[in-house]
Amino acid sequence: MSVYPRVFKVRQLFDVEQVDDVAGAVDSSLAALDLGEKIKAGDTVAISVGSRGIANIDIAIGAIVKHLQALGAEPFVVPAMGSHGGGTAEGQRAILAGYGITAETMGCPIHASMETVVVCEAEEGFPIHFDKYAWEADHVVVCNRVKPHTNFVGEIESGLMKMMLIGLGKHNGAKIYHRAIMDFSFGQIVRSVAKEVLDKCGVIAGVALVENQLDNTGKVAAVQPREFEDREKELLVEAKRMMPTIPFEDVDLLAIDQIGKDISGSGMDTNTIGRKYNDHKASEGETPRVRFVAVRGLTVATHGNATGLGMSEFCRSRVTRQVDKQITRINCITGGHVTAAMVPLDYETDREIVDVVLQSCGLTPPENIRLVWIRNTLDVAEFICSEAYWDHVQSRDDLEIISDLHELPFDAEGNWVDNVHEALQ
Repeated sequence: MSVYPRVFKVRQLFDVEQVDDVAGAVDSSLAALDLGEKIKAGDTVAISVGSRGIANIDIAIGAIVKHLQALGAEPFVVPAMGSHGGGTAEGQRAILAGYGITAETMGCPIHASMETVVVCEAEEGFPIHFDKYAWEADHVVVCNRVKPHTNFVGEIESGLMKMMLIGLGKHNGAKIYHRAIMDFSFGQIVRSVAKEVLDKCGVIAGVALVENQLDNTGKVAAVQPREFEDREKELLVEAKRMMPTIPFEDVDLLAIDQIGKDISGSGMDTNTIGRKYNDHKASEGETPRVRFVAVRGLTVATHGNATGLGMSEFCRSRVTRQVDKQITRINCITGGHVTAAMVPLDYETDREIVDVVLQSCGLTPPENIRLVWIRNTLDVAEFICSEAYWDHVQSRDDLEIISDLHELPFDAEGNWVDNVHEALQ
């Protein structure tokens, strides 16, 4: 009979900044831009919405719609999500609906199409694509979350600037931009394309959202187009400060209940798991240093898109049955991260995965294996970890033990419950 580590539940004590009235914050922030000076009654305004599971995104978009309608404009929503949703208009419309963004809930039309207009040619020699409906609108409002990118590092990572490329460029643009990034750099291409989009595509404002450690809205900022780059640099610093982390330097097994495109562009945030530069281990200076990752399921909202699964070493066999191979491969190939679509070793039960890990951690006694079990990479405020961390957790002011030590909670089939928050009750 195998020996397993005992486990306990931990809570991280964050200093949280939070926006309680998101709609009010969006409205007041936009009011400060005096958009009524530029928008005439009857003007059409396209509002971009991406595929990420951004906290309160339906509330934020609804507030943008109402603000524009109060100015006499005729706003509409366009999906701005590159190749997601299988690279189809229907798939992208379904993603929006999953976030509660429909014509009925927003009080305005949803115009979904994969058709683009070639605006011009970038200095680097490739065509710049822009969503057809957004191009035809009188104005465009770009809305996105500002956060660290899962693959690129710089003063500009994921936010308003990236939305104007990968999002509003649709599948046609995303394919070209990702190829251009391989030859140049993310920073160069994002600035090159954004310059042309801001100059030629009628962008009138941006609404940037920053999330806190509890996966909620921490900051709202409406931004003038001429200030996109400078303001995004400032907001990225804030986003990094608020980003949740796994509070240990070394982990033998990181078990993740769910990955998905609504969680991260890479399915699981590489900034959180310490694999931003290498699929299967931390690079120098990265933490946590995770030896093995095991994925236990996909989110419903990811619609079978298992991008990022290839960064794990193990998964439950049910995950492989949940994968939509076509959608996953399209997304990973378009994004230039082919290995993210690969399939890890799969086992029917959690017990089988743990048993293999116990054999693969050198001379470490099984009871001393460093195990961390989280819901997803956005939700790490509370998690389960093994007894190897007991003394370390007790020594820290930012961590709180909230359960006794327990045996690993296998059921009769050798599995854990599907949600870590329901374990050790």
